[in-house]
Amino acid sequence: MNRRELEEALRHAGWTLVRHGRRHDIWTDGELEEAIPHHVEINENLARVILRKVERKS
Repeated sequence: MNRRELEEALRHAGWTLVRHGRRHDIWTDGELEEAIPHHVEINENLARVILRKVERKS
């Protein structure tokens, strides 16, 4: 999955970018935080796990 697609899905679910880290960006929904790697392409399994956390919370 493309990183931009994942970030768009996070924004759509109400998550916001907290800060840019050296290797990861930190996103939050106000309670949970999730680290998103800076890779252009994110491993499909990792993206699926992140999106499951987002969906479970929404």
